[in-house]
Amino acid sequence: MQLLSFGLNHHSAPVQIRERVAFPESTLQAALRDLAERGGADEAAIISTCNRTEVYCRTDHPERAVAWLATWHGLSVEQLQEHLFQLEDEAAAAHAFRVAAGMDSMVLGEAQILGQVKQAVRVAGESGTLGWLLNKLFQQTFAVAKDVRTRTGIGSQSVSLAAAAIRLAGRVLGAIPDQSVLLVGAGEMMELVATHVAAHRPKALAVANRTLERAQRLATSHGGRAFTLAELPAEMAAFDIVIACTGAPLPIIGKGMMERVMRTRRQRPVVMIDLAVPRDVESEVGQIDDVFLYTVDDLGKLIQEGLDARQNAAGAAATIVDEQVSAFMQWLRNRELVPVIRQLRGHAETYRRSELERAQRALARGDDPTAVLDALSQGLMNKFLHHPTQLLQQAEPEEQGQLIRWLPRLFPVSGEE
Repeated sequence: MQLLSFGLNHHSAPVQIRERVAFPESTLQAALRDLAERGGADEAAIISTCNRTEVYCRTDHPERAVAWLATWHGLSVEQLQEHLFQLEDEAAAAHAFRVAAGMDSMVLGEAQILGQVKQAVRVAGESGTLGWLLNKLFQQTFAVAKDVRTRTGIGSQSVSLAAAAIRLAGRVLGAIPDQSVLLVGAGEMMELVATHVAAHRPKALAVANRTLERAQRLATSHGGRAFTLAELPAEMAAFDIVIACTGAPLPIIGKGMMERVMRTRRQRPVVMIDLAVPRDVESEVGQIDDVFLYTVDDLGKLIQEGLDARQNAAGAAATIVDEQVSAFMQWLRNRELVPVIRQLRGHAETYRRSELERAQRALARGDDPTAVLDALSQGLMNKFLHHPTQLLQQAEPEEQGQLIRWLPRLFPVSGEE
């Protein structure tokens, strides 16, 4: 086997399963090296986002690689199997192209996934697990994604997770300008969310983050204030909408904290939107009266609205992907032929040198150059044709028929080239 892709995504597993196999960015390099060492992968890259954990690798031992994913997260293969997808070679390449082009996303055509794939490739390169096959695959993946966005309308319309989160909060609480909004986290996703929130001019905007400096940078750019995660219990009661995405391995907002917050708010309703995987908000928080808790899977149902333009472009995008998959597989097959071609040319070079040395000796003896050249050409022809002729004569009737059909393609005659 050359290429394998496997893992979980929003098509195959709910968020409570996906969060169990997510890779924090801080562990990715160690995971990749361990996969190469113990998981039987000669090359590897891991894409881990809120919607997917996908492993791409070159391996002859797919079962070991899949078992590694389960073991790394303290699970059994049986626990993953129900939600696991596994693709090989052509199907794996097609999947990579579709993912980077936004065709496999919860939000059709969303652009953020391409940056996440590029980040995964960068980490694989730094980890020493990006070899000739994955390098070629992902370079072509980036080209496909660019081609799809340039030639189709798959990226049109505002249907991102960030836009969907704001739309959902507005449906529950009313106009955003009347609400105070808290963003928990200051990463790439929250930068998108902040842009959407600020565009609706909320009554107040704040950013909470583990490091105050990063929170201040994001908050200042959108006219808000900043504080640390340690200050959340004291600050949260002031906010009507809380949108969280920190990348923390465990929930940072628990049921007990929110019960105290709601008592302070005198049960005024709060919309909480958890975009993180693993989740930032304990699921039990949703049981509290007047707390409306939503996850990325809940948003997935909402963002189906307004997708008509992108759906119309999906067919054109699929055609581009199919064309590029064919090109990639042709490249892979050609690469596999290199040792065979090298061996064939090696045999031909041996024949050539043998006949050339014979001709040089004849010329040194003073033989007629015309006769020497004729003998040289005759010798080369006999050597090149000896084995094919012998094989054709000794083949069984069925095999002989196949050889006869192939000979004109291997040795085209004049007028058929």
